[in-house]
Amino acid sequence: MEAIDPFVFRLSIFVLAIFVGYFVVWSVTPALHTPLMSVTNAISSVIVVGALIAVSVDAHRRLDLHGTTITVSNDGSTYYDGKLIADPDTSPSQTLDRISAAMAAEPKTDMGLSTKALASKLLGFVALVLASVNIFGGFLVTQRMLAMYKKKEKA
Repeated sequence: MEAIDPFVFRLSIFVLAIFVGYFVVWSVTPALHTPLMSVTNAISSVIVVGALIAVSVDAHRRLDLHGTTITVSNDGSTYYDGKLIADPDTSPSQTLDRISAAMAAEPKTDMGLSTKALASKLLGFVALVLASVNIFGGFLVTQRMLAMYKKKEKA
């Protein structure tokens, strides 16, 4: 039995979350809209924290295994992205040195970041902007809805 590709697994969870979110949001009565917006703002604030971490991480100075595959075969050989890095007789420290060297050989941008680190920073920045817009818009909508319940002042 073959394992499911992690991308397909995560994509299926994302699609299911879209359907569940759609049915949950559209079944909310107007009276519950303000509390729902407050919860949405709280979730977006967690996204902002995660996005700030993604943007601020000094990714080119840490061992980032995201998007890479390190495999150890039954005979003890170590493979990095399908390429033989170390045979069974190689010490663990030499194996780590070879993996680090292979990662250092990845394409770099003009800023000295690997393309994966740059992609992480860009996606973190996009998440930060979108979550910030969501929070700001949520507060505006909540303020407007609460203003509907205030008594009108007679002029």
